Amino acid sequence: MDWDERLFAYLDDLEQDAETRFDAERAGELGDRARAEYAAVTLASRLMASAGQRVVLELRGVGAVSGVVERVGADWCLVDALSRDWVVRLAHVVAVEGASERSVPEVAWSPAARLGVGSALRSLADAGERCLVHTTDGASYDVVLTRVGADFVEATTAQDRTLLLPLAEVCAVQSVLPDQTSSSSARRR
Repeated sequence: MDWDERLFAYLDDLEQDAETRFDAERAGELGDRARAEYAAVTLASRLMASAGQRVVLELRGVGAVSGVVERVGADWCLVDALSRDWVVRLAHVVAVEGASERSVPEVAWSPAARLGVGSALRSLADAGERCLVHTTDGASYDVVLTRVGADFVEATTAQDRTLLLPLAEVCAVQSVLPDQTSSSSARRR
C-alpha cells in the first residue's frame, strides 16, 4: 500500500470515528429533548387523546369512576359511566387507568375544549336537572345547580335550602337518573 492509500484509509478512520462520536452525542441530546418535551404533557392532554376510550379515574373522596371519556376541558373531563355523566375536576384525580399513550397538545384543542369547569357546570345549571355534587371530603349533595360564580357553585336542595359549594372542594358532579333514589354510601346533605 502506498502513502496516498494509507492517507485515505487514515482519513476514513478519522471520519468514521467522528460520525460515531456525533451519533453518541446526538442520541444523548435527543433523549434530553424528549424528556424536556414530555415534561410539558398535561393530564388533560393525555385524557384528550383518550376521548372515546374507557378509563378508570380514581377520585379523591369519591373512589373509582369507570366510563368513556366524552369531553375534556382545561381542568375537567366528562365521563359517561353507565348512562350517567360525571363532570370530573382534574385537580382531584388521584390515578387514571386505561388512558391513551398519546397526548393532544393544548394548541391543537378546539376553543370550546379550552373552557374551564365553570362552563360545564353552567350548562348543568341551565338544564336545571338534579345531580350529586361530590366533594373532596367524601360528602355528596343531592341538589339542582342554580348558578356558578368565579370560585363556587350555588345549588338548591330538595328542601329548598341554598348551598354555596367552593369549586376548590368540588371533586365531581354526577347526573342523577329520574328514578334514582338516595342509596349511595356517601354522606348525604
